[in-house]
Amino acid sequence: MTSPHDPVPFEPGAESDSIDLLTAALRRDAADLEVYARVLGGTLAEALPPGSVSVERKRGMADRLAGREGRVERVEVFLGEQRLVLDLAGGHPKGEVCKEVRGVVLSRRPVALDEWVRELAVAVAARARSDARARAALERLVRGA
Repeated sequence: MTSPHDPVPFEPGAESDSIDLLTAALRRDAADLEVYARVLGGTLAEALPPGSVSVERKRGMADRLAGREGRVERVEVFLGEQRLVLDLAGGHPKGEVCKEVRGVVLSRRPVALDEWVRELAVAVAARARSDARARAALERLVRGA
């Protein structure tokens, strides 16, 4: 039996379990899209190399006056030749998985939120197998810390 404080297994033999755990963690806050976007933007930006995560926000007058960052409208994650885009504008999440080579998008595939999260989990788990900093950040995400 595992406890919530056990490390996330990112060994090759446990790949399917790792991806399932990561998918569940990435999906955990999806009911509240604003919280979900903040978690994605913060945790992924910490786990991945600089420039791999882009977050676009919309700031209204009330946000500016209150000194708030504004609402997250779009999250883009760049991992190798894959670009994962989550558009949150209008309160209805729209996912897109793109293959991009040297800045040129070769293909775009619209996906539902669940499939987007699964694609993201697979790509990030692959990154975590070779990057200790990414592995540590993802373990905190899975534990909910």
